[in-house]
Amino acid sequence: MISVGEALDIVRQHASSFGIEMVPLLQSVGRILAQDVKADRDFPPFNRATMDGIAISNQAFQAGTRSFIIESIQPAGHPQKQLDNTSHCIEIMTGAMLPFGTDAVIRYEDIIIGNNVATVNINAVSPWQNVHLQATDEKAGEILVISGIKITPAIVATMATVGLANVAVYRMPRIAVCSTGDELVPVNAQPLPHQIRQSNCYMLLTALQQAGINATAYHLPDEPVAMEQQMQKMLQQYDVLLFSGAVSKGKFDYLPQVLQQLGMQTLFHSIAQKPGKPLLFGRFNAGPLVFGFPGNPVSTWVCYQLYFKAWLSRCLGVSASVVAALLSKTTTFKPQLTCHLLVKLINTNGSVLAEPVDMSTSGDMVNLMKADGFISLPASEDTFAAGRLFNVHLFD
Repeated sequence: MISVGEALDIVRQHASSFGIEMVPLLQSVGRILAQDVKADRDFPPFNRATMDGIAISNQAFQAGTRSFIIESIQPAGHPQKQLDNTSHCIEIMTGAMLPFGTDAVIRYEDIIIGNNVATVNINAVSPWQNVHLQATDEKAGEILVISGIKITPAIVATMATVGLANVAVYRMPRIAVCSTGDELVPVNAQPLPHQIRQSNCYMLLTALQQAGINATAYHLPDEPVAMEQQMQKMLQQYDVLLFSGAVSKGKFDYLPQVLQQLGMQTLFHSIAQKPGKPLLFGRFNAGPLVFGFPGNPVSTWVCYQLYFKAWLSRCLGVSASVVAALLSKTTTFKPQLTCHLLVKLINTNGSVLAEPVDMSTSGDMVNLMKADGFISLPASEDTFAAGRLFNVHLFD
């Protein structure tokens, strides 16, 4: 067996870029940005009103004027108007250009309008009051969003503002997700007493969707010839094969044998960890990488989160999500293995606590739902005191 650290090093060493592609703006959310987004003009591009009200010359107010004849209205989206008489005003709407000759906006709530005259009922007005000044957010040519970050809806809005109808993003790998086992039936089938419905494949497929990857699902029976026939086709179509199950020591765990017969080089096939000890990682020359996750759902999920995401993050040049938290209670783990302890995060008195989630087995899918992530407890220790600070690997 190799250590968790050694396994992660091997996985990261086999990361590579899959290039860059252009996608429509509406399809970019969740993808990794492959270009800097620059301001095509000042932000905001003009002095804009932040309130509905009247635009005035502050100098006139300071000179004692309190009643202003309304010359016109400045709507949002209309060309900039001119205040002809500095003792007058122009009604203005939120988002509109501040008219020439004005330098303050007084809210409708602070005036009374009658007979086309606006009378101010507050005692103080300051220059540029309720005005968002041109270029105070960013100047034209400045970088608004840097390359290499995950695109969010807010970033989509920013890219729309600067006119990016199409966006450069890092190309995602082509991935096949393969469930294994004769005991598995489709989700819409009624299982017999000796069968269960497929679930790990849906967990992996939807996790990949959250990462911006539309993977293809397969199911492999516990029969070597049939497995080999299906996988021969996959080797030409995909960059990565994700398997769930058939990698342990059982008599029907044919997957490692079949993969080797097809030409896979095994990079490791056992890690000193729990759950996920029999994790398989390999590669085909000029072909896909292989992640063979143990079949129990907790093992599959933890190995996906720790190893596959480490690989994908290195390919895309981003970092996995972690947060520091204090262990909520003393925990013991005797085997000399790294223990991936599932935890739920709790905010208490300003501190983030990691509360261990009780698990019956690595097949305990119900309690898996309660976990926010996991802590990797080092194999060199067996007792971990309450209050100790750990990094929590966050689940998507």
